[in-house]
Amino acid sequence: MNTTNFKELEDQSAEQILAWTVKEFGPRAGIASSFGMEDMVLIDMVSKLDGNNLTIFTLDTGRLHEETYEIMEKVRTRYGMTIKTFFPVREAVEALLRDKGFFSFRESVDNRKECCYIRKVEPLKRALAQLDAWVTGLRRDQNVTRTNVAKVGNDADHDNLIKINPLADWTQEQVEGYIEKHSVPVNSLHKKNYPSIGCAPCTRSINPGEDIRAGRWWWENPEHKECGLHR
Repeated sequence: MNTTNFKELEDQSAEQILAWTVKEFGPRAGIASSFGMEDMVLIDMVSKLDGNNLTIFTLDTGRLHEETYEIMEKVRTRYGMTIKTFFPVREAVEALLRDKGFFSFRESVDNRKECCYIRKVEPLKRALAQLDAWVTGLRRDQNVTRTNVAKVGNDADHDNLIKINPLADWTQEQVEGYIEKHSVPVNSLHKKNYPSIGCAPCTRSINPGEDIRAGRWWWENPEHKECGLHR
């Protein structure tokens, strides 16, 4: 499929794009899920599609909140979906902690990205090696690093892979409205002012008026707040 077709998909709804993904790729497309609100919306939408056969996968960094595991289990039981879990390479984690300690990621952006690479980026590469396309919950209004996110396009970081962002043009209000309307289960941390949830040591609740990703790597400037999973 060429980029002309991708541009035509920009006018499609999230449900239409997911239906296209199921038809075009089937299990060779995977929803990359951290089980935040956006990911739960996507999972709920996919569960209602005919031929629902997309792969659901997650990256277990070893430092997730207990509440994240709880919502993962709810997905498994409510939707009857298998969750493929990818872990970091044990030797790499052991070496990082041995050489730099348990909180090196707070010492510099480079150190934080090193930790993210070991715990997230490398496992993601292994996950995506099994796929032709991946689906994410990226939205344009989440952060300054995401304002140009396309709904469908070639992935600049992974050759021959299609990246699909059905909620790219959604607002936070739309996400919350869908969750309420369809009674979608969500991570209980969201009710404690955690709109964006990652690893426990790198995530905090936010204050009223703060950006929704202000609680992620809060010691860094906004333009640095990506872990390497998304360019």
